[in-house]
Amino acid sequence: MITRAELIQNPSLCRDRAVGCLVGLAVGDAFGDIGRSDPYRQRYGIITNLYAGAKSTDDTEFAVLTAQTLLDCDGDLTPERLLVSWQKYILAQGGLFERGGRPLYGAVENLRRGALPPLSGQDNVLNYDDGAAMRIAPIGVLCAGEPERAAALAEIESQISHHQDGIWAAQAVAASVAVAMVGGTTGEIIAAGLAQIPDESWLGRAMARAMRICDEAGTIERAWEALHTELWTPVHAASPEAVPQIYAVFRLTDGDFHRGMFWGGNFGRDADTIGAVIGAMAGARQGIGVIPDDWVAKVRQPAGVCLKFAATKDMVTLAEQLAALIRD
Repeated sequence: MITRAELIQNPSLCRDRAVGCLVGLAVGDAFGDIGRSDPYRQRYGIITNLYAGAKSTDDTEFAVLTAQTLLDCDGDLTPERLLVSWQKYILAQGGLFERGGRPLYGAVENLRRGALPPLSGQDNVLNYDDGAAMRIAPIGVLCAGEPERAAALAEIESQISHHQDGIWAAQAVAASVAVAMVGGTTGEIIAAGLAQIPDESWLGRAMARAMRICDEAGTIERAWEALHTELWTPVHAASPEAVPQIYAVFRLTDGDFHRGMFWGGNFGRDADTIGAVIGAMAGARQGIGVIPDDWVAKVRQPAGVCLKFAATKDMVTLAEQLAALIRD
């Protein structure tokens, strides 16, 4: 693992990993979305490629919002600046459209009613889901090599829509991406995330269970069923289901981008978020070169299904701009 200073002194590597992170997130989002789609599964059985029709969901588009927010405030994120961003890019553009997560709709409605963070996240439906974790990777990019700073900024960013387990999940992912950006090992990337989660929380207990499954099974094939059945939450996926599954798949595939896409994208249930976060962490560590050019081309421009402004953005350009904010 290199230091943040060493990364800053190598602009080419910095750009490579930032682009790998954001494009990896978009690829994983699209990969997982078709991976849980019956028509694709009926045709291909399992998903091994970004087939025609694959596109972003709210995971990518909210990550675009997070990245744009950081760019607008030159990396100096505050609750006030975050609120301005949501008002500008969501409320002023007609709100959320299709396929957003429930706490995202709830947060937007709370903001419309005048509720401000953190109450907009606390007094909110399903505020423990993974809707903050899915969008938080740009903070990890900005805070490359500084996991504690990443966790602090993730708390500011996520409390507009989430609370407790939902926030801790976002802090974990942000910290893990920060370590991945400086080339941390799989173990170091996971440890950075686990350090942000209270042991005596729902998410903490679920994460411990997922790590025990990994210890006992040893391989992704042998852990597969238990990761589904022992972490499953009725009716709707929550952070204590999806985030431990993310870390388990990342661990058992040793952070390899392609193996992560195969297993994460075919996981079922919340596979778009599982794929997106695995793609962000693996892409941040391995860089854009690990992602096939045709996959990059398919996800460079978000679909705008949930946030209309996102369709005007380019994932590579956003990542390059974000990389330029990584400084002493």
